[in-house]
Amino acid sequence: MLKKIPVARLKPGMFIHELCGDWMSHPFWRTKFKLKGDDDLRRIVESGVRDVYIDTARGLDDRDAVAADVVQAAVEQEIVAAMSAPEDHSIRVSVRDEMARARKVHEQAHRVVRSMMSDVRLGRAVSLEDAEPVVEAISSSVLRNSSALLGLIGIKNKDDYTFLHSVSVCTLMIAFGRSLGLVGEELRQGGIGGLLHDIGKMKVPDEVLNKPGRLTDAEFDLIKKHPGDGHAVLLETPGIGAVPLDITRHHHERLDGSGYPDRLAGDAISVMARMAAIVDVYDAITADRCYHKGLPAAEALRKMWEWSAAHFDQKLLQGFMRCVGIYPVGSLVRLESGRLGVVTEQNESNLLTPRLRVFFSTKSNAYLKPEMLDLGRKLGSGGGDRILSAEAPDKWGVDPARFLLAE
Repeated sequence: MLKKIPVARLKPGMFIHELCGDWMSHPFWRTKFKLKGDDDLRRIVESGVRDVYIDTARGLDDRDAVAADVVQAAVEQEIVAAMSAPEDHSIRVSVRDEMARARKVHEQAHRVVRSMMSDVRLGRAVSLEDAEPVVEAISSSVLRNSSALLGLIGIKNKDDYTFLHSVSVCTLMIAFGRSLGLVGEELRQGGIGGLLHDIGKMKVPDEVLNKPGRLTDAEFDLIKKHPGDGHAVLLETPGIGAVPLDITRHHHERLDGSGYPDRLAGDAISVMARMAAIVDVYDAITADRCYHKGLPAAEALRKMWEWSAAHFDQKLLQGFMRCVGIYPVGSLVRLESGRLGVVTEQNESNLLTPRLRVFFSTKSNAYLKPEMLDLGRKLGSGGGDRILSAEAPDKWGVDPARFLLAE
């Protein structure tokens, strides 16, 4: 049975099922292991992780532990209660009309980021002349209809993760900033910061950056250098602004002071860096990597809400969840009717009733003729169903991206 306990109650002999924190904040990238001694316990405490889930079927129990299903139900109630209707940002074109342009923008951004990071690896400087048109193109697509690009960022080749992650963080920063009312130069600077935030990873050896197993203390120290290394690279970039520098250096800081590289806490972390921390973690934990399987988007948001008291600005996290939706674009969901669908667009009046493309029956275990469904409408007018749960595509052997991208 899975149960949650505070780190202070951990002891050797317990089987750790999950550390409650993002994978870039601690060295235990394989989070399922039996706690054998004080060394591992020390590393967990020093990482800033506050809580863990233990598996009592594989290790010692704790009499005060809380069952995982009880924790999950409480978190989901908090999320629904915290979500008010999002602000209505006018959509200029449909998702279908924007998707073709969004694909081109995404491909162009990927090429540019790959080139810039290759230059840094070779000791060359970053050129803002390369980055700025990418940010402008992403901003324009988000303004026309953010759902198209937000859907595309969930589709990643794990071998190209570092480059695609930068494109995703840029896109999410722009969409998030716009939902908070940022405009003009402030929004553009946030986008540049998102695009360049991980430039320092090019200073980390590939064998450490992509190591599939557990990191040593020395290897994790190398990983933790990338914000400072990226900041140093950008200091040599003519015309770079204060916001991208701040985002690059401080996107791994946490509100409780457990982050890196400067262990900033509370108000010492700027709003832009707090936004970037949320966006960076969300994209990282929803992606497949060599050392972990990505979480479904809705599950990732639930986890982040659970961690938010110590790690994130909770008001900003609420704003981010209103921006991407409780079931973000690209999410696979199971409906009361037994059908599976991929979320294609949010319903501005109710985040629990997005628009979907349904394509699979869990009852017959067979594909259906794809059909658009607006959960905000009544039966007989394109609606009449309800989401029961977010689902992992692997569980059903389906690829929701095929139907998200369908014309």
